[in-house]
Amino acid sequence: MRETQQQQQQQQQQLEMAEELMQQLRSKATELLLREEWSESIQVYSQFINLCQHHINETTPDNLPKLHKSLCLALSNRAEARSRLRDYAQALKDCDEALKIESTHFKTLICKGKILLNLNRYSMALTCFRTAQLDPQANGSSVGLNGYLQKCKKLELMSKTGAFDMSEWVINGFRAKPPEPAEYIGAVEMRKSGIRGRGLFATKNMEAGSLVLINKAVATERGILPGQDLDENAQLVMWKTFTETVMDSVAKCSRTCGLISTLSSGEDEDGLEVPEINLFKPDSEHFGYSNEKKLDASRILSILDVNSIVEDSISSKVLGKNSDYYGVGLWVLASFINHSCIPNARRLHVGDYVIVHASRDVKAGEELTFAYFDVLNPLEKRNEMSKTWGFRCNCRRCKFEAELCSRQEGVGEIEMGFERGMDSGAAVYRLEEGMRKWKVKEKEKGYLRASFWAAYGSEKLMRSWGRRIPMMESVVDSIVEAVGSDERVLKMVVEKIKKGNGGSSVVEIERALKLGRGVYGKVMKKQAMKSLLGLGILEPSY
Repeated sequence: MRETQQQQQQQQQQLEMAEELMQQLRSKATELLLREEWSESIQVYSQFINLCQHHINETTPDNLPKLHKSLCLALSNRAEARSRLRDYAQALKDCDEALKIESTHFKTLICKGKILLNLNRYSMALTCFRTAQLDPQANGSSVGLNGYLQKCKKLELMSKTGAFDMSEWVINGFRAKPPEPAEYIGAVEMRKSGIRGRGLFATKNMEAGSLVLINKAVATERGILPGQDLDENAQLVMWKTFTETVMDSVAKCSRTCGLISTLSSGEDEDGLEVPEINLFKPDSEHFGYSNEKKLDASRILSILDVNSIVEDSISSKVLGKNSDYYGVGLWVLASFINHSCIPNARRLHVGDYVIVHASRDVKAGEELTFAYFDVLNPLEKRNEMSKTWGFRCNCRRCKFEAELCSRQEGVGEIEMGFERGMDSGAAVYRLEEGMRKWKVKEKEKGYLRASFWAAYGSEKLMRSWGRRIPMMESVVDSIVEAVGSDERVLKMVVEKIKKGNGGSSVVEIERALKLGRGVYGKVMKKQAMKSLLGLGILEPSY
């Protein structure tokens, strides 16, 4: 009898000591969480969770409800800390463990919903928030929860329709935060490319400005550039930070690892598998990716070297706060778009998202292409630039110009003369006369005019040479048809309209707006586009 009493007393003492230790760990972990010391709070919560789980296995049934409640809350708090460190995979595991204990735990549902929202899994996040709304606690935080619900509904609709509009942000001069887009994949499919490796192809006809896709970055790194170049050392530091962020994301998330593994490392381009486009949708759970095929640091660096996108490149436009930055990032789906000197797509960078749209009319079955470098240059200059990218462009324009140069010495003479300071007007006149003489077709005239844009792009030139050279409107139309809308071409058109002092015609303003849609896409209404182009106060003449 005495031995039994002693055992009971010892068990009671051990229970009290365990409870005291758990209370100390819980208090310390909560304090660390409130101080936003995420890593430290995770360590302490892990100790508490292990002790709590052990105690659950040893205790009497009477104590189980209290321990389960403590464990559920600890898992939820650890999930919150892990999500702050962007360890979303482990955070979701904690949420699921907590919800096994209490399937309608309010705090856990909110935490899981926010994580899923960060991962752009809109419908799954919406389910979490709707379930949380049924909890009595929802009444005390209805404003925040309703905000998440409305945001999820909006983003889910946007991810299905691509109905993204940033008109208000543009009209307000990019003040405050930019509107958040949803990831979206439009009428495109992935196929083997005749250019290189794999590519994205239009599955239906698209007008200039039509939205192609919206892709969130795996990682970005930016440096502020207030009117000065970023030196080489600063770029190396940025690149190092960027690569470390990508590697951290790969280590923490199997989905990110699977996404990046689909990209080329620059070897055996033609032998690479063509992944299904649906695998890149944010709600897709399956990748056909084996965890046995881990990405080592060397392969990740090779993939980044081939696929990273620089935000200040010629085929992109950066809006809002990003415009003061030099940036580099990895947008997986956008990385599949190949280069062409007759590109039909451009990209717009807003926050951590890249928005890809058609820069000219695109036909169903046509491959979508970017300009990796400035294509408003002669063939020889473009060849030099393509070498720095490790390829030689073999598009229709490059083939045509190479063949024409081999047959007609005049083209090379004009190029050399222009580089040596020949009068722009004389260069344009000689080129236009040459095209008539060489019987160049209308489509191909656009190729050559784009190659000598530096000579054409002067309104003063157009006025001084008069009818001896084509009117600006016909030059602009042929260039845009050949290589898509370009900001410099648009700027020349807008300047001409502004010099009309409000007497510009409806046709001229509509021309500028169409060009604007080719440069910026259909992500803003007409009034916002006018504001962006500085045409908001101009009234057309009738």
